Amino acid sequence: MPKKSDRRVPLPAGLLPLLSQPELETYYGVSDWTVLQWIEQGMPVERLKTTGQKKEIRRFDLTEVKAWMAEQDQLAAVS
Repeated sequence: MPKKSDRRVPLPAGLLPLLSQPELETYYGVSDWTVLQWIEQGMPVERLKTTGQKKEIRRFDLTEVKAWMAEQDQLAAVS
């Protein structure tokens, strides 16, 4: 029986997975509070529909988040 790690296949070219909030926190080395502040400031977030769950599921497109971060850096440099 093959191991789960042996079943991994590369993603098709140009396809990137959406990150969970803990993955985004790890990528940027920040706390959950910081990510929540970024969301309030307009950082792009994908809100996934859930059935029967009260907790909202958020995912982040890293390319969109990086573009938003670059835009925020430019705005901060101007002010």
